[in-house]
Amino acid sequence: MLDADTIERHVDAVARDGYTIVEDAIEPDFVEALYDDLVRLEREYEVVPSDNSFEGARTVRIYNLLAFGKPYEAIPVHEHVLPVVEGVLDRGCLVSSLSSISIDPGESAQPIHADDQLIPLDKPHVPTVCNSMWALTDFTEANGATRIIPGSHLADRSPEYGAPYDSIPAEMSKGSVLVWHGSLWHGGGANTTDARRVGVAMNYCAGWIRQQENQQLGIPREVAAGFSPRLRELCGYGIYSGLMGHINKRDPAEMLGAASDRDPMVWGQI
Repeated sequence: MLDADTIERHVDAVARDGYTIVEDAIEPDFVEALYDDLVRLEREYEVVPSDNSFEGARTVRIYNLLAFGKPYEAIPVHEHVLPVVEGVLDRGCLVSSLSSISIDPGESAQPIHADDQLIPLDKPHVPTVCNSMWALTDFTEANGATRIIPGSHLADRSPEYGAPYDSIPAEMSKGSVLVWHGSLWHGGGANTTDARRVGVAMNYCAGWIRQQENQQLGIPREVAAGFSPRLRELCGYGIYSGLMGHINKRDPAEMLGAASDRDPMVWGQI
């Protein structure tokens, strides 16, 4: 687990620059296991590029990974990443989406964008989204490392979609994780090599923001019932600030057959 000083350093970097890189965060065996299983899913489900300007014409994306088996359950709660995200948002944060992004040779650069630009809040604002990219291969400028514009999370607007912007590559070694503020201007890079760039996009949002992927409907209830208590909370089977997410004043975790250990509802404390 990251120590308190290291967590604080990464959280401060996100506040200052809009991003941080946790070097060598993921165990090598786990990286290889995830890479191999994504190849299996792509083959079995015949996943192909979506061929649009945002998702890419030569980029393979697999969504809703928490529905596809035990290996993916370890991603949202990883001890080298989640504490940083909790420092940017808070412990009430949620899984917004979990997907893979594999950029094949010949892919062009993705348009620069901000992950929170569809949220109707004036900018700059407090973090509502905190996303991460796990490098399952080395990320280099040549193979499509995420392009970022440091400090852009403090801008008073979002980027114009499709407009050109000066950016830098967030290069990192296999097993490292890029974590960024949802307002940071960024985009996938162009892959000019002859090898695939593979990453896992583990995205979080504040507990009071709607998730990008509907976790409660997208993950079969019997699968969610087998999640650890913390992962259930991250998927929305919990209550934020003693109020948001309850079902008739009851903890939604009870729908999974789990005992509730939540604090009293907010109105029971006043």
